[in-house]
Amino acid sequence: MIVVRRVSASLVAMAIVSAMAGLAAQTPAAPQTLVSDKELAAAITSLGAFEFPARLAASRTVRRATPAQAVPALTAAARSHADSFVQYRALVLLAGFDDPATPQVMQSLMTDRNDRLRAVAYAWFGHHPSPAIVPVLIDALARETSEFVRPSLTRALAAQKSDARVDAALLPLVTKGEDFFRAEVIQAIGDYKVVIARDAVLAVAKLDGPLQDDAVLALGKLGDASVLDTLAQLQRTVARERQPAIAAAICLLGVNCDAHHQYLADTARYAADTSGYQLLLRSAARALGALAGRGDQAAMTALFDVGIPATDASRAPVALALGEAAVRTPSTLLRALGEYKNSSAAIELLRDAFDMLEEDFEEELFYVEVRRAYWASADGSGARRLAEAVIQKLEF
Repeated sequence: MIVVRRVSASLVAMAIVSAMAGLAAQTPAAPQTLVSDKELAAAITSLGAFEFPARLAASRTVRRATPAQAVPALTAAARSHADSFVQYRALVLLAGFDDPATPQVMQSLMTDRNDRLRAVAYAWFGHHPSPAIVPVLIDALARETSEFVRPSLTRALAAQKSDARVDAALLPLVTKGEDFFRAEVIQAIGDYKVVIARDAVLAVAKLDGPLQDDAVLALGKLGDASVLDTLAQLQRTVARERQPAIAAAICLLGVNCDAHHQYLADTARYAADTSGYQLLLRSAARALGALAGRGDQAAMTALFDVGIPATDASRAPVALALGEAAVRTPSTLLRALGEYKNSSAAIELLRDAFDMLEEDFEEELFYVEVRRAYWASADGSGARRLAEAVIQKLEF
């Protein structure tokens, strides 16, 4: 359950609250049946509607139904609806209910020809690791080539970090294969702290190239301070665009965070305000995002500070970094919003991020956590109104 800090009285009176007060489809205080079974079935079919407002209304109807009503209908749609996109959206929404039967549904769809269903199924096991599923995942690794699906499969494997079979399957992928897939493996190793892969990732970190930032950030996330000397050496030699990742990695290892925070914030701000520094901006924003995604509220706030006043070209990479961090740690995002001087503008930046992310599954889990924060907050409190504002602005 998300724990949200008590917010100041000024937050209650924020403009964002009054802006959201008149919106329809308010989040209920608990799940409730709003429609008949026939209307729910129609809403599920409308998940595949061409018009966005229809899809939005349909998703809201389904999300606000009771689990007893929604789960069987979503399960049936995910398994057999005639529209493959409705299948996909139904499976995403089903994941948000976290029903005890969901593992069986997800496993049954891991071999479906619909690559969107496979991606959701693997992503679900990335959040719910199970030793029983390891042989299925390893078997899939040998034949899954879809750029859309393989990252979710990789993360599902990395989530099983204590399994020797997984280690044997993942380690060779750090150093062989296409760079796109290698990057996903390296990122997953860092995110799930697959410590046994440290040496393989360290070798990649020493090489100048497109995977260096991924490897450096993964080393920081692994939390092994023995790599500090290597990072310090790299800090003296790598190009300017590589410096932010190294600063973030050293901070992730618990060293000199205040100075590295300041460097990253200053670098991102300068690069956002100065033409010709897009590569540096992306690197600095990503580094701040890596820290924010690990619960670093100061880094989350720095992304607000840089992204809100930026022009469109500079705003995009900052928003993307913010969105990637937010789906990893919704609680940090809510705390940062609750204490930020302009929450309305920060939520607008987050909306831009979600428009770019195209991570329906992760966004759905984000919504679930924000909804829990809403329910956990006192009626009429600033925390509840803030959660409501996020839900409405992000169109959940």
